[in-house]
Amino acid sequence: MMMESKFLTPCKVNICSETGRLRAVLLHRPGKEIERMTPLNAAHALYSDILDKYTVDTEYSYFSGILERWTNVYYVKDVLEEVMKDDAVKEELVRKSIHHDQSLRLSPLIGQEKKLTEQLLDLSLPELARILIEGYENPSWDGSSDDRYLLNPLYNLLFTRDASSTVYHQVLINSMSFEVRERESLIFSTIFKHFFKVDTFNASSVDAGARTEGGDVQVASPDLLCLGYGIRTNSIGIEYLAEKFAKERPKFNILVQELPLKPESFIHLDMVFTFLGQHSCMAFEPMLKKVGLFANKDTTLIRIDNGQIKYRRVNNLLAGLRKLGWEMEPVLCGGHDPWVQLREQWHSGANFFALGDQKIVGYRRNIHTIEALNKAGFSILHAEDIVSGKTNMNDYDKFVAVFPGAELPRAGGGARCMTMPIWREA
Repeated sequence: MMMESKFLTPCKVNICSETGRLRAVLLHRPGKEIERMTPLNAAHALYSDILDKYTVDTEYSYFSGILERWTNVYYVKDVLEEVMKDDAVKEELVRKSIHHDQSLRLSPLIGQEKKLTEQLLDLSLPELARILIEGYENPSWDGSSDDRYLLNPLYNLLFTRDASSTVYHQVLINSMSFEVRERESLIFSTIFKHFFKVDTFNASSVDAGARTEGGDVQVASPDLLCLGYGIRTNSIGIEYLAEKFAKERPKFNILVQELPLKPESFIHLDMVFTFLGQHSCMAFEPMLKKVGLFANKDTTLIRIDNGQIKYRRVNNLLAGLRKLGWEMEPVLCGGHDPWVQLREQWHSGANFFALGDQKIVGYRRNIHTIEALNKAGFSILHAEDIVSGKTNMNDYDKFVAVFPGAELPRAGGGARCMTMPIWREA
């Protein structure tokens, strides 16, 4: 299996599309944190089930191996170690992390935050970075109460997409909808401010009730964002983004798709719609037809013109894109069978990540979706062949690189969820 690559020189930060040639990406290889779930706390951790880490490790190695053969891969833990070489940065991150998690405890350690901070600051950087991700166990835990961890595990950190979003030359630090994920934003804020040294912005800095998450943020072009509106990104967060770009740009567009509030497979826009290329996309057909759970779910085009913000309903995402001069050819998640569409969407069948224009990565298990891509002209490349060097992705103009997914999809996300792109070519 692959060893983690270490690219510890900061790169350019700029994303102007979903499909430009990928030059740098941020990943997190799942660690012990995913083994710190039980059937009792899995729902709180936003999982539907507990995972087998051995299988997760195997599957993730194929996924990351594909990316390592295409682009520069930064790993969260490596960058975290590097940035914490600055003692002031390290102390601030540790202090804020402990304060956040202690504020959530039913029985806070009154007067002990300072002592706990000192204990963590005495650790080596690799150990401290590991603990900030995997959690810090309470030495006084009684074996049955809920206070096993003084610092909680970041169960969802493998989904690097959500807590931060590269939006053009800045990074949106997302205000997460569930407290179990809030501390992820501290990690990414530290990384992007102090390692990549890029300007960041945050909707909750203007309104504490604003919520945005990266799975709902798609940078379609230099003048268009596509956003999901649902359980993770709310109207206040969307209004914040509209107002921000109305101040910064004379003309800009935001296309918003309303999502069902349940089940959990519809938490983000990228679970039902992703860009495959400049003129192709993967889509969940009930969303396009506005049937089933998507009946009466609005699609809204927000037009910004010299500071004026106007809202207009459109039939669906494809219709909204057409109004902006984009003709998109959809490939349907699950193919044409409505029953199969539901099954494959549940396991992230629409959640593809573009390495470049019509060069994508996704789960192999969604066989009807992969077959639909193949019929649309995408060559099917297998992760095992890519990682071994048997197949060179650069030899293909249009491909889907597929990797095994038995356990990873059960965590609730796919290839786009597990990637935070930092830099793409225009």
